[in-house]
Amino acid sequence: MEQHIRNPIEWGWHQLKGAGHAVGSAAHAVQGAEDAQAVPAVRRITLADIKEVLRKGLEDFGAYRTDVIFLCLIYPVLGIIIAYAAFDYDLVPLIFPLAAGFALLGPVIAIGLYEMSRRREQGHVVSWADAFGVFRSPRFGAILILGLLLLGVFLLWQGAAYGIYALTLGPAPPESIGGFIRDVFTTGAGWTMIVAGIGVGFLFALLVLTTCVVSFPMLLDRDVGLLTAVMTSVRAVRANPVPMAAWGLIVAGGLVLGSIPALVGLAIVVPVLGHATWHLYRKVVARRPARS
Repeated sequence: MEQHIRNPIEWGWHQLKGAGHAVGSAAHAVQGAEDAQAVPAVRRITLADIKEVLRKGLEDFGAYRTDVIFLCLIYPVLGIIIAYAAFDYDLVPLIFPLAAGFALLGPVIAIGLYEMSRRREQGHVVSWADAFGVFRSPRFGAILILGLLLLGVFLLWQGAAYGIYALTLGPAPPESIGGFIRDVFTTGAGWTMIVAGIGVGFLFALLVLTTCVVSFPMLLDRDVGLLTAVMTSVRAVRANPVPMAAWGLIVAGGLVLGSIPALVGLAIVVPVLGHATWHLYRKVVARRPARS
């Protein structure tokens, strides 16, 4: 094809066509092809099923251990950078909320791991590069929108956490890290901050668990709309309150354990939980032919 330099009118027309395609993709993100056919069925699961999905998550991690550790090293590195930034800008009270925010962003952080498990399930040879196959998904628009909504929840949590600090130990920044830790654990205001922070953080975590526990894997697997994926996740939690509560505690506990050794453990905890989430989706939502 002969190449040439486009004039301003041709360039403008090309941009208009691109904008039209973006609008169409956004509309398709809200309404998928399967939405008009049937509401996905949700199964009831037990605590034994939670144990099984963890086992399968460990198997996927074992199969691609080197690949996923390499891929997931970005999370502890990012966490350490955030912590240093907090020290530099007198945001010490937000270090723990920032670390806890990994749980809120977890469903979108692990999206590439869901894709690797999906491909392995289909019998494909998988490497770390396949995690980026999510960008070629026909549902990428919906995935992007849901990811941005999670980012909004994360930012709201940071704002709420800082507000709790301002009303208890603040609003002035602490004079030192040691002084801040002492005030947190030895004063009434500090314990008020702890209790209020845990309570508000629990509400944010419950919101993310309810809306996202199976929605991201479902968007990878099926041509459904964003609302259908989120509502299926809500129905899955309502149908399985005890197993889903156990799953939420496992995720929270795993992220805490992974964060203790300077966040390095997240390079192992995140992939195991990410792969297991794919298998949890398979357990909870009735299967349809998957995208190849």
